[in-house]
Amino acid sequence: MADNPLLGTWQLQRWQITYADGRPPTLPFGAQATGLIVYSHDGWMNACIATAARPRLSSDSVRSAPVPERLAAFESFFQYAGRYHLQQGPAGLEVVHAVTHALNPNFVGTQQVRAVQFDAQGVLSLSASDTVPGSAVARHHVLAWARAVQ
Repeated sequence: MADNPLLGTWQLQRWQITYADGRPPTLPFGAQATGLIVYSHDGWMNACIATAARPRLSSDSVRSAPVPERLAAFESFFQYAGRYHLQQGPAGLEVVHAVTHALNPNFVGTQQVRAVQFDAQGVLSLSASDTVPGSAVARHHVLAWARAVQ
């Protein structure tokens, strides 16, 4: 992983989705979303994103919290981890996340490919396109990350 520009810890600045059908962009975890993505020197990564000010559960244990609270906790948090590698794609540098663990079990075993770009201030953008579930409308995700500071 020599000369790996992703190494280290990054804090989420913004996650925005734009749509090919012209609808307004969305922020899936809100304007104040928080998150971390960590790229280690040994080829492992971990990412998590949460809505801001998530409410605490009414129970000390998630297992004994009421189902609606558990659902809200699940819907307000996104996480996956696994191996990663860099590759050259058709439009430039890409990172491939080979998911081994995830809050959403459907992510396990998938390859999440993200285009990698850096702006003049060193902000990392990871982006990918897919379709809106249940439709043929294309959408484009852009997640902006800044290096975590001590």
